[in-house]
Amino acid sequence: MARNPGSLRIGISGWRYEPWRGVFYPEGLVQRRELAYASRMVNSIELNGSFYSLQDPASYREWHDDTPDDFVFAVKGPKYITHLRRLKDVATPLANFLANGLFELKAKLGPILWQFPPMLPFKADRFEAFFELLPHDTRAALDLAQRHDGRVADRLSLAIDRKRPLRHAVEIRHPSFVDPAFVTLLRRHRIALVVADTAGKWPLLEDLTADFVYLRLHGDQALYTSGYSPEALDRWARRIGAWREGRQVDDAHVAAPATRHRAGPRDVYAYFDNDVKVHAPYDAASLARRLGLPSPLGDMGRPVWPQGWQAPAPRARAPGFRRRPARAPDAPG
Repeated sequence: MARNPGSLRIGISGWRYEPWRGVFYPEGLVQRRELAYASRMVNSIELNGSFYSLQDPASYREWHDDTPDDFVFAVKGPKYITHLRRLKDVATPLANFLANGLFELKAKLGPILWQFPPMLPFKADRFEAFFELLPHDTRAALDLAQRHDGRVADRLSLAIDRKRPLRHAVEIRHPSFVDPAFVTLLRRHRIALVVADTAGKWPLLEDLTADFVYLRLHGDQALYTSGYSPEALDRWARRIGAWREGRQVDDAHVAAPATRHRAGPRDVYAYFDNDVKVHAPYDAASLARRLGLPSPLGDMGRPVWPQGWQAPAPRARAPGFRRRPARAPDAPG
């Protein structure tokens, strides 16, 4: 491996899943402690609730405080922008999203993921306009956030601790994106093209378009449900190793095979989204170990508590207590 390869984050997409309780999460662990536990098993997690609805600055502060100092979140952009508005007239919705608590993550704010729906094709003018809006540092993001409207008037966070780089990645699901013009557009705007393994359902592209790579592993054989075999994990480990060194793999699936990519190491963010049968955290641990990252998790075995961690006792509930459902539960996507 190169002397100074890019940094590496391997994690999971979301953390609040009912089937994980008593399997990944120990018996008796209260729901409010699940993030604290999961963030000590992997070094990064995708925040998926932001995809479904606007959140609350207090939630972002809590997520920041519940995780280790060197932890990083990727944050999924709202489907209101990508799926409902289909990128049309989205300056204000984007400002609302940025003003809604994102800055509370401070140094733990990683890439923002924009997932496009399967029915949205590549239209160069529309995507150019959207990419022009996206801020590439937190100061520019704060300037845009000031343009919010009344939808977030009572849920605002409009201060940054310092100017930090801000990265964006896009996940495509329509075959029209297999187009060199799209790759060129991403490179011009320094936006990563998500390498999305979807068991063959949607396009898999590995064009290198930014100074980092964003990998989403939705399932090896069946979307969201199947685990990854040792051979599949070995294959992804080899690819990640090459990308961190600034190389491209010989058998890459690319839309623009004749173009050159920038040289130099790349940071890699990889997230397992095959959560339905509780494969995600264990596959993340297996891949991490292949790449030299320590993990306290076994291969689909019972987890062990990190050193110094103690399971909290279940809290007594008052008579008639009913758990309020989460505002935006995690779900495959």
